[in-house]
Amino acid sequence: MTPRIRGNDYGVLTPPLLGQWTPELTVTVVVPAHDRQETLDLTLAALSAQSYPAELLDVIVVDDGSAVPVHLPELTPARTRLITSPPGGWGRAWAVQAGIDAATGEIIFVLDADMVPHRRHVEAQLRWHHLAPYLVVLGWIDFTAGEVLPTPGEVRQALEDGHEDKLFPLSPHRHDWAEKIILDHEGLRTAPNSLATRIHVGATVSYPASLLRSVGGLDTSLVLAEDTELGYRLTQAGAVYVPDPDSRAWHIGLPTAMRDFLSLKRYNDPYVADRVPYRRYLRTDPGRQWLVPYVDATVPAAGYEDVRATVDGLLASSVPDVAITITGPWSALGNGRRSPLSDPDLDLRLIHATFEHDPRVRLADTSGSPEVVPPFRLLVPPGWVPARDTLQRLVNHLEEHDGGALLIALDENDQGVTVARLERTAALSRAALVSHPGEHLDTVLDEVFGLEWLDGDTWGFTRRPPLYPPRRRVPELDRITAQYEKEVTRLRKRTALMQAELAQLRREAGKGRRDAERWREKAESWRREAVRLTRARDRDRDRTVLKRAVRRVRNLAFPDT
Repeated sequence: MTPRIRGNDYGVLTPPLLGQWTPELTVTVVVPAHDRQETLDLTLAALSAQSYPAELLDVIVVDDGSAVPVHLPELTPARTRLITSPPGGWGRAWAVQAGIDAATGEIIFVLDADMVPHRRHVEAQLRWHHLAPYLVVLGWIDFTAGEVLPTPGEVRQALEDGHEDKLFPLSPHRHDWAEKIILDHEGLRTAPNSLATRIHVGATVSYPASLLRSVGGLDTSLVLAEDTELGYRLTQAGAVYVPDPDSRAWHIGLPTAMRDFLSLKRYNDPYVADRVPYRRYLRTDPGRQWLVPYVDATVPAAGYEDVRATVDGLLASSVPDVAITITGPWSALGNGRRSPLSDPDLDLRLIHATFEHDPRVRLADTSGSPEVVPPFRLLVPPGWVPARDTLQRLVNHLEEHDGGALLIALDENDQGVTVARLERTAALSRAALVSHPGEHLDTVLDEVFGLEWLDGDTWGFTRRPPLYPPRRRVPELDRITAQYEKEVTRLRKRTALMQAELAQLRREAGKGRRDAERWREKAESWRREAVRLTRARDRDRDRTVLKRAVRRVRNLAFPDT
């Protein structure tokens, strides 16, 4: 029976102790290499001394167009083969995908060619995969800046002797941001769904082959940021992330992210912004459209006025990156002779004519886009209009509680309850992975992420106006709206100015406190100096009085001297 993990809390699983269990799954280790022969030799030497059974492990080294083609050294695992990246692309993602396509293991383990794993590195990750089929397991990386490298024989001997932690000098550099997220969230067990995906670092990571292939593998159009993008899609597929500190490995030298972070970020940001909607700070321009929307809304085709009112309300949402699908039998619309005004498909044709050329709206027979996977999906019955901030508030609420779905009750009558649904894609995928045949998906969804009912009126849903679209504009309403927007803009500017003034006052107050402290220290120093001088003066005065007294006594006692 597939275990059910709520959110990312893999604490319901109990991994066996290293060296005290019997592995069964086969694993293919994919090692992409580009001009990395010296470090590749060390990687393969370490893989040849792994504690995981050799008969269950094979290795594929993928040469990604090295200037001098790489070769297999003497020390390699018994079942190792070398392939070259196929023509038509280049880069790490292209090479890793070539290895994935050639892999035969039930688990695919990606390990970069500048990594030297400890003896139980593979075993530590694979023990988790024996417990659940939807885990993504990550190793723990120690960085070394050591310029003098050991030989492959020395690496293998160190692993066999259990001294691999002494192979290299430890660099002070670490994946501080990742380790902080892991430690702050109990090893990611309490990490929100949209945060856990950030930990996916591809230098050492293992996946169930079926899960990895179900999401299409890596995006080979990317030269960098491929790990970030793959982590996003794996999250949407229902994956749970498990970082294992016992799966340690050395990283020879520092990665680009540590050597030139700003340049790497500048390069990656446009690609990540287009593909990973979670990075909200990269999508600040409300006029932009993106490859992967934040919310994909579906409205079933029904009455023309109802559909238009609902879609118009969604397009006016404060969430800029929303895509809308209107589902209906569009392929059944023919072009034959008909009576335009008494056409039985008249409403369908009017909807088609209204939205056919709007790039934000897709007319499809079924919901969902086959090309992209948004993190949130909204289903709204036609005729119900959300307020401008409704969608943003609902998404924020779902994110705040890390929930799986919100069911918004819009109306209730003899036929039942009219409901709008906002669903987390990752939660739906997880529920599908662990549900049993015949089990209601909402029951499982509530168990693995949570399901909550809300009142539609409270969250800004209203029925469409009787006349839609309005036939004339209301000048007074336009004037009031313009005044309101002008006042909002003025208040926003004033707020920003006051925040800047407050920050300046805080800086000045801090400077004043520091200045006051310095003056107090100086005053104390001056007081101590005054006391010292006073005491010295008193001592000098006492000496003078004493000398005069001595002279007076001497003169009286010895007047002739």
